[in-house]
Amino acid sequence: MSDPDRLQEALALARKAADEDEVPVGAVVVHEGKVIARAHNRREQDGNPVAHAEILAIQEAARTLGSWRLVGCTLYVTLEPCPMCLAACMLSRIDRVVYGARDPKGGAQSLGYALHEDKRLNHRFPSECLEQPECGEILSAFFRKKRS
Repeated sequence: MSDPDRLQEALALARKAADEDEVPVGAVVVHEGKVIARAHNRREQDGNPVAHAEILAIQEAARTLGSWRLVGCTLYVTLEPCPMCLAACMLSRIDRVVYGARDPKGGAQSLGYALHEDKRLNHRFPSECLEQPECGEILSAFFRKKRS
């Protein structure tokens, strides 16, 4: 499957999050061409400030592989990872991150925290935005509804 197809899988999870009144962000982890983990935001449901889609997907992927080292894995997420989530990708040795919408107010790269490229750290990986309009639109609609 292509990167846009994988982002569509993550978008389906973001829709589920919105249905559960969570900020609509979804994430999938792919290893050797297969989805090994799926998650969406659960901060409200779990009462957990770190229950971001990326963190939950990374944890599930680690359980699936039986290792904290997610070598050979790509994380697909609907929204640009925050600094915490990008750091989790680095710590888990994710090979690549692909996201569908930029987050100018909270995204690590947008804020200038390029942890994934920092030569002082022992693991670096590519992180790229594919600009999938639906990924941003679901967030805009969610927050528009919250404000009304």
